[in-house]
Amino acid sequence: MISSNTYKKASLSAAIALSLFVSACGSDNDNKTATPEPVEPPVVPAPVNYEYMVKVVNLTTAQPMSPVAVVLHNEGKLWEIGMPASTALENLAESGDNSAVLSETMVLSGQSGASPLPPGMSETITVSIEDTMPSSISIATMLVNTNDAFTGVTAKDISNLAVNESISLLTSSYDSGTEKNSELMATIPGPAAGGEGYNEMRDDVDYVAMHPGVVTKDDGLAQSVLTQDHRFDNPTLSITITRVE
Repeated sequence: MISSNTYKKASLSAAIALSLFVSACGSDNDNKTATPEPVEPPVVPAPVNYEYMVKVVNLTTAQPMSPVAVVLHNEGKLWEIGMPASTALENLAESGDNSAVLSETMVLSGQSGASPLPPGMSETITVSIEDTMPSSISIATMLVNTNDAFTGVTAKDISNLAVNESISLLTSSYDSGTEKNSELMATIPGPAAGGEGYNEMRDDVDYVAMHPGVVTKDDGLAQSVLTQDHRFDNPTLSITITRVE
């Protein structure tokens, strides 16, 4: 017969063993590290490219155009009738140098024609930008057989132009108003005269206006180095703007 003391000792030993087992199991659970959920990398949207092809045709008889500047922008204008020309525009209109226009602070993206555009010839210039949709395009070039005439378009709205759609337009010519139209050889940098280009001194009305056209020696202006061939009527450029992307 098992004594009560012996039975009590056995029961106590079993209880202690069970307690230690349960404690050990709990400790194992406490020390386990949860497996982290996989983190999905953020989705990076593909860049959106806005690209435009600009075809420019020189419609004049004897007025080469300086390398054409094409710029995309969302604010500002390259010029405004009745307002003074910027220094950048003055430089282009007097010398044909478009580098300052392409560097204007408003420009989001710009491109230059490869070379001067001869009379009757055409050139296609492509300009593009990523991730910023431009609302406007401006185009400018100098009539180089003049002292400060230029042509083009300022702040043309392209915000609603869809891919593969085009805008066609004809341009008039403007006088930058920065230099008197003396028609002297010294003031005309083109092949008709080979004279001076940009001069920072302004000795004319100092505001942009529609250009009245040149006065030639065939018109009786003896001091003019220009001939009847150098006259130009509006329009002076044909421009087609096509959104290709």
